[in-house]
Amino acid sequence: MKQSHIVIIGGGYAGLTTLVKLQKLIKGEEARITLVNKNPYHYESTWLHEVSAGSISAQDASYPIEPLINSKKTTFIQDTVVSVHADENKVTLSNQTLDYDYLVFSLGFESESFGIKGLKEHTQSITSLESAIHIHQTLQEKVKAYGDKQDFTHPLTIVVGGGGFTGIEFLGELTNTLPALCRTHGVDPTHVKVICVEHAPTILPGFDEKLVQHATALLEKKGVEFKNGTAIKECFADKLLVTHGEDEEHLPADMVIWSAGVRGSSITDEAGLEAARGKVKVDEYLRSPSYSNVFVIGDCSLIIDPKSNRPYPPTAQISMQQGVCAAQNIVAMVRNQSPKHSFVFHNKGTVCSLGHGNGIGVVFGKKIKGKTAGFMKKVIDNRALFIVGGIPLVFKKGKF
Repeated sequence: MKQSHIVIIGGGYAGLTTLVKLQKLIKGEEARITLVNKNPYHYESTWLHEVSAGSISAQDASYPIEPLINSKKTTFIQDTVVSVHADENKVTLSNQTLDYDYLVFSLGFESESFGIKGLKEHTQSITSLESAIHIHQTLQEKVKAYGDKQDFTHPLTIVVGGGGFTGIEFLGELTNTLPALCRTHGVDPTHVKVICVEHAPTILPGFDEKLVQHATALLEKKGVEFKNGTAIKECFADKLLVTHGEDEEHLPADMVIWSAGVRGSSITDEAGLEAARGKVKVDEYLRSPSYSNVFVIGDCSLIIDPKSNRPYPPTAQISMQQGVCAAQNIVAMVRNQSPKHSFVFHNKGTVCSLGHGNGIGVVFGKKIKGKTAGFMKKVIDNRALFIVGGIPLVFKKGKF
């Protein structure tokens, strides 16, 4: 019997969950697995806002991949994916080319600029561990330079573009860490202005209205100014051109963190997988509509919620559930069977952190806020660690 080759590209939530499940299900003689990731580590992308604000270190938010590898079944290659040729069953890396029988496409997300002029040049996005580290370093440099200048006639202005989950969670952490950072560099925290610009009428669009009101009030109390219903039209080195209705305004900005949009990996668009903005509308088994041996999961997949008739938002929860489902279907196909598992998302709830053990959320249909939500956020984070690495990883990296 020919030994199948399963290639997983991307070691995020979706890719690692697929790997762990495959290693449990696949018999050694049935298939060999190759995992490709550009870094030797996995980072918890839902923790990146904490790294960006300086609440936790980059080491706290990441762990090495190698201990998760069963060397009898899996080869780990640290390399960058350059392109995917689905019509040839090939993946081109920067240093080699891999042939595959089954491909798991889980390369993750990229920032979406929506064509806003100057956005790529003058803003920073929380898209990777490296970007989070850079944001925190820039934040420190800006506060230090402001303190050294000793000219407090104009406030140091930090703008967060986007009031979705990433932007709000970053604001929650930033308003906790900023006062101490200011004191370190001799800056009165009242001289630092933090602004959130959101195009929608409210922050956290689609979230429960009363919980959004709670989050807004809490962050305003901590000094955040919200400009809802406001669109960023152009970015400059020291300001933003924004519009509110028919009114235009130049908003001073010493630092801009862009969190208003993501898309799937651009490699998806070029792989012949019928993608739009890096996302593939997969079939019920999580396969590309063009290639039955290519499974697209995580941030690069598009699945419609039958209740709302809108795409599910890309979350760690849905990515990990996709990883389990994809692994089960790949094993069936390796054994010359038809895929058996249609993907059904079981939403266990959503929690948005507001910093310092605070938050808002809906868990199993129940609205929660404050310390209860903060506690549930830790439970969710620890559960993700447990699914991939079991109790040892929870004890090593968990939040308690």
